Amino acid sequence: MISIFPARIVAGFIGLSGSAFAFKAGPAAALSKRLIAVAGTAFASLMGFPVLAGADGPGPKPIDLHGKYLDCHAHTAGIGAKGSGCFISPKLRSSYKFPIYLKAFGVDEKELAQKGDSLLPNRISARLAESKTVGAAVLLALDGVVDSAGDMDTARTQIYLPDAFIAAETRKHGNLLFGASVNPRRKDALERLRRDKADGAVLVKWIPSIMDIDPADSANIPFYLAMKESGLPLLTHTGTENSFLGARDSLCDPFRLELPLNLGVTVIAAHVGTPGKSHGQENMERALIMTAKHANLYADISSLTQINKFGYLQKILPRKEVRGRLLYGTDFPLIETALVSPFYYTWRAPFSKLRAAARESNPWDRDVALKKALGVPEDVFTRSALLLLPPPK
Repeated sequence: MISIFPARIVAGFIGLSGSAFAFKAGPAAALSKRLIAVAGTAFASLMGFPVLAGADGPGPKPIDLHGKYLDCHAHTAGIGAKGSGCFISPKLRSSYKFPIYLKAFGVDEKELAQKGDSLLPNRISARLAESKTVGAAVLLALDGVVDSAGDMDTARTQIYLPDAFIAAETRKHGNLLFGASVNPRRKDALERLRRDKADGAVLVKWIPSIMDIDPADSANIPFYLAMKESGLPLLTHTGTENSFLGARDSLCDPFRLELPLNLGVTVIAAHVGTPGKSHGQENMERALIMTAKHANLYADISSLTQINKFGYLQKILPRKEVRGRLLYGTDFPLIETALVSPFYYTWRAPFSKLRAAARESNPWDRDVALKKALGVPEDVFTRSALLLLPPPK
């Protein structure tokens, strides 16, 4: 395990600490950040830290979207059936939320236990194949909480979807891409990242508030440098987390992304910081401040049509800070729950468009129709593929 002490030396060397050292957007800032990233990488190599090569592994599998969109943010689940390695805590599994999620996936717990956790990716792929508008989705793994020895702490983990399971399932389906998840506190975090890159991962997913990851911790520097060299973006939850039974929401303050951004990591702030506040300020506003400062910060619009985030999408769309930075994502399966309905927006969009969206039986088609009715421009829908997929040959 890479010790925390050398990582803090690196932090001092490049002039960074977790939440400090911000740049204003512009050519000088971009040059400064490039110099910091190069210096950090060079110093890491000098100290003997492993650094991933950008060409390590074959990269994402070839995929043809057939002119459709890429959903950068879709979830699956698993209970460990048929040896999947997945895990859901007894407390979460016995909560009222779990059967709601399974219903949104179109299964129940008995069927999942009988047929195995592969049933969910199979069902997701089949429903996605029926979509007229979305051609593929990034299916996300979720790592667990890690203890001081660098091993997973099952007692503190609410959900665990292993990289090996998600990598294997996405290989089976031409319309599913591998979204990896590695807690940087794991003793073999860099090796896991290298393996994920070789297995075709297109990004790394974190929910810091339930994985107990502080993005501002300088101990993460070797991992960030490895991410930058690998070319894998970090898709990380920002804002309050409401889907689980407990969360340290302070870890999802968008300002805590300063460190990886200054090191040159491409970061995608899931949900544009919505909802909630940090230090008395709306997390959405904090996310917008960060996008104005960092050209390598993007944000996805997943979950922004949910009733508990009502109005946020139409506040965000006109803001110049996110022009050219928003990505299409759904947060599937939540778009298949009562949290989302076109009719919640009766006074916000033409009723004819909302009615047409509600008539769409496919969840992705319904999501696209609703977001277009609310004014999401075409470039947002196409940007996920531009950022995450290699250009066609």
